[in-house]
Amino acid sequence: MKCLRCGYCCLNYMVVIVVDPEKGIVDGNLIAHMGNGPCRHLGGCTPGNYYCKIHDYPWYTETPCFSHSQVEESKDSECRMGRYVIDKWKKENDKN
Repeated sequence: MKCLRCGYCCLNYMVVIVVDPEKGIVDGNLIAHMGNGPCRHLGGCTPGNYYCKIHDYPWYTETPCFSHSQVEESKDSECRMGRYVIDKWKKENDKN
């Protein structure tokens, strides 16, 4: 799945995240992000422009965020939630 950087998952999904990126995935360095606001590792401020501050750490591939997906035709399919969020945001902001 191709993430469109809409921010939806990082703002709304409950997931286990690392506290200190330098320590990585070790006991005592994991907490639950409850999905009631931005993940501490979320950068950016608008749908389509969000980014993960820890995406390039070597242990990132072991996180729930990395394995997040949807039922898709191919690994290059756009995230459907991302497309919806970005289109909705653009429509709402084009009115102003």
